[in-house]
Amino acid sequence: MKPFRRRAVVAVSVAAVLALAGCSAPGESDSGAGDASVLSLAASPEEPTSWDPAQAGTGTAYYYQAVYDTLIRVQPDGSYIPNLATEWTYDDAKTALTMTLRDDVTFTDGSTLDSAVVAANLQRFAGEGGSDSTMLAALASVDTPDATTVVLNLSRPDPALIYSLSNSAGFIGSLDAIEAGTIDTDPVGSGPYVLDAAATTVGSVYTFDRTEDYWGEDLPYDSIELQPIQDTAARINALLSGEVNGALLSNASSGQEAEAAGFTHIPSEIDFHGIFIFDREGADVPALGDERVRQAMNHAIDRDLLVEQAMFGEATATDQIWAEGTLGFNEEYEDYYDFDPDEARSLLAEAGYADGVELTMPVVSIFDNTVLTLTQQMLADVGITVTYVDVPIADLFNAYTAGEYPSTFMQYSAGEDWVLINDYIAADANWNPFGASTPESDALVAEYPTATTDRQAEIAQELNTIVVEDAWFVPFYRAIQQLYIDDTVTTTPQVGEANPTLYSWAPAA
Repeated sequence: MKPFRRRAVVAVSVAAVLALAGCSAPGESDSGAGDASVLSLAASPEEPTSWDPAQAGTGTAYYYQAVYDTLIRVQPDGSYIPNLATEWTYDDAKTALTMTLRDDVTFTDGSTLDSAVVAANLQRFAGEGGSDSTMLAALASVDTPDATTVVLNLSRPDPALIYSLSNSAGFIGSLDAIEAGTIDTDPVGSGPYVLDAAATTVGSVYTFDRTEDYWGEDLPYDSIELQPIQDTAARINALLSGEVNGALLSNASSGQEAEAAGFTHIPSEIDFHGIFIFDREGADVPALGDERVRQAMNHAIDRDLLVEQAMFGEATATDQIWAEGTLGFNEEYEDYYDFDPDEARSLLAEAGYADGVELTMPVVSIFDNTVLTLTQQMLADVGITVTYVDVPIADLFNAYTAGEYPSTFMQYSAGEDWVLINDYIAADANWNPFGASTPESDALVAEYPTATTDRQAEIAQELNTIVVEDAWFVPFYRAIQQLYIDDTVTTTPQVGEANPTLYSWAPAA
């Protein structure tokens, strides 16, 4: 999962922040960020609750990237290169992926990488119920013909498998540490860094030191500090004061402060923001089972106003969760639902809810209060009362996936088509906790993996039509990421992700 990055909008002048921080320009700090051998970043506020690679998730990937290598590595442009695996090939049916492993990789506990280690990691990731476990939902078994060969046998073709093996599903940990039961608290990988437990404080900073005799190319920093800063003001302050070299800021308002202070913007537009309607069959809230109520919610939202007031124009209003460049993207669905409160009220009345609908949605401190407040007001104006319930960020994923809430405000990455389908559309998707689907959507999802490329494009378009016109979601906009860096570092945006990988950071020339 990508990081939940929306936080309260805070109006703090740059001058006031710099005065409080006791500094005057980017990079002037006595903290780790002022040391050219140390990279300090305001990382995802979602911290790892376990160091077991079977529990790795997209939202905590930065922390895992430091200590664990993936089987395949993804480049900033989205292409794939060897990592722990040197090559990989599919059979003709694309239900068996054969991978050749490096024979010179040692974990930091002295144990070595082989096919048995990889097989155990993959099987555990698929079976341990981590936040991204559905990445390997098609994994039926793993064969190990010899020490440097693994064969992933699939129950069906998986068009996103290579992506998954370059992401959370591909992190490989020491089998000795796994079997000893210590990897949950003491990460043992083969990655470029090792966790410095003595210099790490949960909730404050995670420190990683360079791995001695690392098998791969050394990254340019001796140490990396990742700070899981949740508070909006603290995050922008950390950047402005020179405490960190880079930060994915909470909102466009903070981005304007960073821009004014001379920091460099690294833009990308990948996340969609909006309301996820989980209970589309009306199990807990019968009103949500009526598509007219869900359509009314879409007509109630003034997306252009949200883009203007919450994002300061740093977003693109949309009514679809598919992004430009994907097979399912349809230009007609960018503005399918007009902002029309009268139509929203009419639809509610037609559905039998003229007296209104009540919804409860979970929120955390990192959500943008401007968006939450405006959305609440817009829905209330047509008769939909939303009550927000504060939830600790550490509990948010479980609150979502356990089906505790029928709907919620959220943002998430709109990745490639099969990833998006598996994450949000499929009946067994992590972000479909109520298992809502239709016979038509089920059939299309089942057909997609074995279809030709042309047919996959048709399927994605057909699914998008169902999702938009039956109002499975209430998208607001695709946000331009507010990643800002100081003048001592450089980085390259990662296609399809909010953050660059750790491999993409380097000292400025």
